[in-house]
Amino acid sequence: MQWIGKALGGLLGLMTGGPIGAAIGVVIGHQFDAGSGAGRLGGPGMGGAGASAAQIGERFFRTTFQVMGHVAKADGRVSEQEIQAARAVMSQLRLTPEQVHVAIACFTEGKAPQFALPAALAALYSACGGRPDLMHAFVEIQMRAALAGNDLQPTARRLLQDIARRLGLSGIEFAHVEAVLRMRRNGYAGGGSSAAGIDGEARLAQAYKVLECTPQNTNEELSLAYRRQLSRHHPDKLKANGLPDSMLEHAKERTQQIIQAWELVRERRGI
Repeated sequence: MQWIGKALGGLLGLMTGGPIGAAIGVVIGHQFDAGSGAGRLGGPGMGGAGASAAQIGERFFRTTFQVMGHVAKADGRVSEQEIQAARAVMSQLRLTPEQVHVAIACFTEGKAPQFALPAALAALYSACGGRPDLMHAFVEIQMRAALAGNDLQPTARRLLQDIARRLGLSGIEFAHVEAVLRMRRNGYAGGGSSAAGIDGEARLAQAYKVLECTPQNTNEELSLAYRRQLSRHHPDKLKANGLPDSMLEHAKERTQQIIQAWELVRERRGI
């Protein structure tokens, strides 16, 4: 399926925030498709089994919608809102009718009682070589759909936590992903107290999560955490580690969120 890279790029592009990010991701995916016939992916963490780019892309795409269907069915039924949340992801990706057909089929497979979640996740992890950036992206996409579909209700939350654990994410990383997505959804915009849809104390709590800290941390610990987060997500560092130029916009957005979180915490604590 030569379109699979564009769909994968679109999935990753969703993390830049909506249809524009998805469009950027499709460009990334075109590069992915163009190189998929050139051999197998190499580099640290990219699969001891030597999976090709096309194989990784197809596995990622199919598993994304299978697991999305499985999470939606976690409480025993799939609501209309959860169906619309899945269709919203497909729409944001600008999938062709053929791609939508495949995505719906995978979503339906995931809803089935016989769907083997552990095996599907193990196969995804193996195909991607356990690469942290892809595992993180996968969990973020699942959480995006779950938040839109059922606001991450307890049953879905427990299942997603198990999925994240199987893919190598820690509890702190899971909380960090949720905090960032909720901030985006609620219009988090940095300092001040007038961000739409969320009060000042909730915004402050989310800012601590973005920095992977708590109010109990000292000012020095917060400063170190801020610098650590900036270093981890800095576009230049990610580019040096192999992130394509076309994905740097996501890194810039994440860096801006870290700066905004730090500014809010620093203002409240008088640092």
